[in-house]
This record gives sequence, structure tokens and C-alpha cells, in this order.
Amino acid sequence: MYEPDLVPLPRSVEDGGGRLVLDERTALDAGPGTGRAAHWLRTALAAATGLPLPPAGRDGGGGGEGAGGGAVVRLRVDEAVAAELGPEGYRLDVTGGGAEIRGGAAPGVFWGAQTLRQLLGPAAYRRAPLPGRTWSLPCVRVADAPRFAWRGFMLDTARHFTPKDGVLRWIDLLAAHKLNVLHLHLTDDQGWRLEIERFPRLTEVGAWRRRTRLGHRASPLWDIRPHGGFYTHDDVREIVAYAAERHITVVPEIDLPGHSQAAVAAYPELGNADAREGTPEVWDDWGVSPEVLAPTEDVLRFYEGVFEEVLELFPGEFVHIGGDECPADQWRRSPAARARAERLGLDGVDALHGWFVRHFDRWLAERGRRLVGWDEILGAGANGMNGDGGTAGAGTGLGPGAVVSSWRGRAGAVAAARAGRDVVMCPEQEVYLDHRQDGGEDEPVPIGYVRTLRDVYGFDPVPPELAGTGAAEHVLGAQANLWTEVVDDQRRADYQAFPRLAAFAEAVWSGPGARGGADGSGDPGRRFGDFERRMAAAHYARLDALGVAYRPPSGPHPWQRRPGIAGRPFQEPPRVS
Repeated sequence: MYEPDLVPLPRSVEDGGGRLVLDERTALDAGPGTGRAAHWLRTALAAATGLPLPPAGRDGGGGGEGAGGGAVVRLRVDEAVAAELGPEGYRLDVTGGGAEIRGGAAPGVFWGAQTLRQLLGPAAYRRAPLPGRTWSLPCVRVADAPRFAWRGFMLDTARHFTPKDGVLRWIDLLAAHKLNVLHLHLTDDQGWRLEIERFPRLTEVGAWRRRTRLGHRASPLWDIRPHGGFYTHDDVREIVAYAAERHITVVPEIDLPGHSQAAVAAYPELGNADAREGTPEVWDDWGVSPEVLAPTEDVLRFYEGVFEEVLELFPGEFVHIGGDECPADQWRRSPAARARAERLGLDGVDALHGWFVRHFDRWLAERGRRLVGWDEILGAGANGMNGDGGTAGAGTGLGPGAVVSSWRGRAGAVAAARAGRDVVMCPEQEVYLDHRQDGGEDEPVPIGYVRTLRDVYGFDPVPPELAGTGAAEHVLGAQANLWTEVVDDQRRADYQAFPRLAAFAEAVWSGPGARGGADGSGDPGRRFGDFERRMAAAHYARLDALGVAYRPPSGPHPWQRRPGIAGRPFQEPPRVS
């Protein structure tokens, strides 16, 4: 029986027997609406194979043909596929005479091209041809479509900056795994990473910190080198365009009203001057800073100016405003903040958090965008730091378009979805990739829960409380989050993300039937065993060809360990609620 080594696993794969040879005569016939996929496929395969894949000639019937009778790879948008599998669905048919990808829309054609590349073998992921190679595809019939529309990855660039070239590399890695959302965490207490032309000090001052703690905040070790960086407007335009070519949406996050110390360091008037001592600096430590935005009209106008530039640079529907971990202690000490809350008719200063969130929810909605926030935004005025975290309110006071990123577990998502609000699942107990991958002593700077490859593979974005109900339709999908307090360079990020990101990709792409029996049944261990087989047979080699410094199944390489740098491991097993 044919066992494809594809990751993520398609809905169905049928073995046609035989192989299709690709050579210098092979041509690429791109129909209307497939230009992006054709450009990407020709560029990627020409680099790895040396085959030019010229446009196909035209025969009398309007079809394409290769030079001298060579094979043709055809790309088409097909309404019938759209009706059956949706815009991101595709059918890939390889026979002895050629290959054809028919997508429901342009994204479906692109995801089909990704599958075709996988079928060529790991060497198709290299940037130059290896000597003595011949190229062929197995004759197969593939029918495929994603389980969820939001298949995301969050990269925290605020704690440790990822240069532009590194972001472009991440986009390629997401595309290779059929992930379609890149959430960029651009601002926090430890750094502001986006150029705002009308407020230049946000990057002149806010993008740089004087030193960085090595390890968890209890560690006595410091890297005394200044750290920083930011993306210019043209950098962002390039990133967004590069992602769009790969059918990936970039979602920016600008944190407010908490996690704002870098902004306050740049413009102290944004903060609560009557409740602080000394001059604020970009924070050089980890955790939650007590510095929060002052509840003034001037601060609202400032951030409206910031978001005006953000909307110009990021054309996507979604804009993330953070909204998490906003301690109210500074507001309690501030006479001006207390007076402001009273004038606004709020029930104490804790409710200033919800006032900020609701303001920008309305502001973004008026401009045709949708606010996304961490699940603390459900508090409708609670500060999200006490009790149930405000999830019981299910976002009362927010507009209908606001989306909840459920990170503290499932409770926020369940409450929001039952109230008719869209959610993105990213519970830290299951898909935080900065959490350690094993309980062994060799894990570098161990943070959080043990989340093994098997654990991530078993993640189901639909909470069991919603399964089988109409509310499950409000689960847009999920994303894996990589926070970078202890992730200080590309190789370290690779180690934390891979191979777990491949397991996550299968969890959000492949439907239950693809991961078990035809009805979604089957032993979970056996399904994971098949995933391990596919990883070992081909996908680790693909990651090698891409230069990904993943964690080996046997444990970290010696150079991946970080002895002597303290982490913060949680010893109890994760409890998701």
C-alpha cells in the first residue's frame, strides 16, 4: 500500500502506480488566477532542480504542451473544486503524461504546489541542484482542504528582535507547512519594533534596551550588550508583500494599555507621571511591568496616530491590540487616573482597561478592521489579573467583530463562542512553543510545561465543551505562539519551534478523517505513530535541507544545550480549563 510521506497529511491520497519524470523539456502551464503559485513553483523548483519549467506551448485545443513532447505541470482554478473543497482546497493528479493542480481559488493552487514539492523529495528544498539527481513524481491522486481557516504562528519580536531576513525565512517555513497567518508581536515593555514616522522616538528610544537578562527573571546573569532593532515602513511593505505571494496574512500586534513601558520610555507623557518614581526606561527584565498607559484623551489620540500608520502598512482584516496582563496598581496610585475613571462613570480604575479596549474596538471597526485581543478583553472592564480573569463577561461591550485569542486555557474561548464571538485557540498549556519539549536536564533554559511532539500533535482547537454544537463554528482556528524572552537567536527559535510546529500544522490542517479512519476514528497513538514515520522518512530531511536547527527526536545536540542558565519549569502537568 502506498504510504505518502506528506506533512500535513492530506484528506485522501490514492496511488496511481508508476512515476512522472521531470526534465529539461517539462513545462509549466499556468491558467488564469494561478500566477502567484506559478511564480513560486518555478522559482523554488528551478533553484533546487536546475529545471527551467518554461511556459507551455499552446496546441490547437488550447492546452499546454512541453517542448519536444515533455511533461506538463498544469495549474488551474476550478469552480467545481471550490464547491467541493473550498477556496483553499485542491486536487493534485499526477499521471505518466503530466501533473495537474486544480484549486478552489488561488490559495488552493498554491497549497497544491506545496504538496507537489514534497512529493519530489527532500532535495527539492535545497537552493542549488545536487549532482547526479533525476527528478520524478509518484503517480497519485490527492484531494485536500484545510480543517481551519486560521492556521497561525505568533513570533514575538519585541523581547528578542528578529531581523527582516529572519521574518522572510519564517514566512517560507510557514508556507511549507500550509500555515497561513503570521502574527507579529511588535511592541512590549522590552522593545518597540515598528517605525512610526510621526512619532520617531518610539524607535529612536523605544527600540533599544541597555542589557538583557539571561534566562528567567530569577537568573543573576546578564548579557550587557545593548539589544534592539526595528522594521522600517519599507521593511514591513516587503514582509507583507512576500507573505501575500504565499497566501499568508500578517497580523500586527501593538500592545495596550499594558505591556507599554517601551512606548512610555520614548514618550513619558503617555504614562502615569503622578504614580511613578524616576524616569522610565525600556525594560531590561522579564515579566509584567507595572507601567501602563495613562487614561487620557491625548494618549488615545497618540495611539490612533500609531494605528493609522499600522493600517496603511498592514492591509489585512485583523489588528491585534494585546489587551493582556494590565495591572491596575499604577492607576490606583494615580489621582489623575482615579479622577478620570470617576468622570467616565466607571466602576473603579480596574475598568479603565476595558475602556481602552472598547475605544480601539470601535475605532478599528469604523475603518473596516477587526480587533483581536488576548482573552483578558472578555472582562468588559476587569483588568484581567484577578479572579476568573474577566472571562465570564464574554466581551460585553465589545463590537460583534472583535476576536478573542484564548491563551490562558479554554474557558475564555468557550464563553466567547457561546456568546457568538469568534475565537482563535492558542492555550499556553498546549501550543506555547517556548515551553520545554522534554523533562530532561539537557533542555536549554527550560520554561513552562513539558509539551512533547506527541502532546502538540494531539491538540484539538475545538474545546470539547463546544464540539458538536453550533458555537464550534466560531473557532476560526488556532495558532502556536513563540515568546522569545529566552529565545535569543534564529537557531534557538528553530529548536523551540521544530519539529513541534510541523505537528501543530497537521493538527490545524488535517481533518479528523485524515488523522484516523474514514470516520475520524482510530487509535490516537497509531495516528501519531504514522506522523512519526512520515517525519523520519522524509520531513526531518526536508527541514535539514531548509537549514532548520530543530530538536532531534533523541534530544538536543551538545551545542543546543545552555547549561548554567536558569529557566522556570512548571513541575505539575498542564491543566487546560
